[in-house]
Amino acid sequence: MAKDDRISMSVIRRLPRYYRFLYDLKENGVVRISSKELSQRMGLTASQIRQDLNCFGGFGQQGYGYIVEQLYNEIGRILGLNVLTPAILLGAGNMGRAIANHMNFEERGFKLVAILDSSPNVIGQRIRGMDVLPIEKIGEVCRDHNVEVAILCIPKEAAPPLVEQLISLNVRGFWNFSHYDISHNHPGVLVENVHLGDSLMTLSYKLNVDRKNNGSLNSST
Repeated sequence: MAKDDRISMSVIRRLPRYYRFLYDLKENGVVRISSKELSQRMGLTASQIRQDLNCFGGFGQQGYGYIVEQLYNEIGRILGLNVLTPAILLGAGNMGRAIANHMNFEERGFKLVAILDSSPNVIGQRIRGMDVLPIEKIGEVCRDHNVEVAILCIPKEAAPPLVEQLISLNVRGFWNFSHYDISHNHPGVLVENVHLGDSLMTLSYKLNVDRKNNGSLNSST
């Protein structure tokens, strides 16, 4: 249990990474690991790891380290992965289809219950073993499955009325690929924005800095 509800987002965003590394350790038969050994694998300091985990009570013993499987399970519980939250996906285009087919929702705490779209070209198609439903069924689906999360793989301009409707249907969280600023227009709604373009530009920045540091930057006009 967290000691403080105001744990920083930087700590929370590191939890899935701990979870992934611990899974690999567990699968490779590692029974226990020290914060120093874990830090070397993850590229963090041992002090940072101890501080992060202490936010949730701490799980290691001084001089003994962490029991890998126990810590893996505890972090999974903290992340809420032991409860499957009903979710729907809006938008069955290329991105929506890829996410539906390749994301293991169940291992990440969610159960995808429906995929919806407005295009007659995709309605009725089978994706992830389910028929794509018309967007008009959004209310029925949300009520029947007590949907709490919506995954938005739709154009930015299509998002505002759908977000309004979803909030009125008691949807509490959004995994947002639409670039629509939900948090600004609906303060208090839980949103995780995914901007693939921003990530690519961040990589561009890192490359640019690396070129400068290595004296290989070619200026252009």
